Amino acid sequence: MEKIYLFLSLMLSLFLAACSSTNTHMEEVTAEPTALNATVSRAEKLGTKWGDELRSNVTEVNLKRLSSSPIAESQVRYASKTYTGKAVNSISLAAGKISFSIINDAQRPLPLFRDGQQYYLSGKDGQSYQLKYQNHSNSTFEVVASVDGLDVINGRSASRSNSGYVLRPQGELIIEGFRKSDSAVASFTFSRPEEAYAANSAHGSIQNTGVIGTVIYPLESATAVDKATDASKYAPPPKAFPAD
Repeated sequence: MEKIYLFLSLMLSLFLAACSSTNTHMEEVTAEPTALNATVSRAEKLGTKWGDELRSNVTEVNLKRLSSSPIAESQVRYASKTYTGKAVNSISLAAGKISFSIINDAQRPLPLFRDGQQYYLSGKDGQSYQLKYQNHSNSTFEVVASVDGLDVINGRSASRSNSGYVLRPQGELIIEGFRKSDSAVASFTFSRPEEAYAANSAHGSIQNTGVIGTVIYPLESATAVDKATDASKYAPPPKAFPAD
């Protein structure tokens, strides 16, 4: 009986050792894409510059946020490199009520790569892109978006407390660029970091290039009330020598 017990103990030890070795190997394989995706060489870095001027009309409305904290938030890191992970066309936000995608000028989604809780986008210098939000619910939301650490509406340092765009029930919102006025935007265009809007603005920093942020707030459903437009709240033109 003692021999059987010793034999079973030996087999159990070998089995546990094999499982331990397998689990360790799996953990290493899972972690590897994260390290590769998070590392961006100097040559692969990108930013977003002002592209062509596009007509884009907006009307300011007065709607109240139902929550002081965002109900959803996402970040997409982008660079001129090949990312790994699960390829997806859109990101699900607010428990699936909203889908967020990044599209090209032909309105086709650019592939995003999900690695754990992180999302990545492979961009090309000179390529224009747009931010697309689709509301699959009957609720009204506010979308506050940033590119390279700058608010897409006023061009200043991005903050979750800044005003955003209204996303209507069952509606669609496409943000085509940095807003210049109530009737025009400068299209988002991938560029070298030193050419990016953030690197040539007194409110930005080249250190923040390569990231697109989104926060979502629920809004009350009410009749829109037009307000006077203040041109000073839109993004000022980029400066070649912002420190002068």
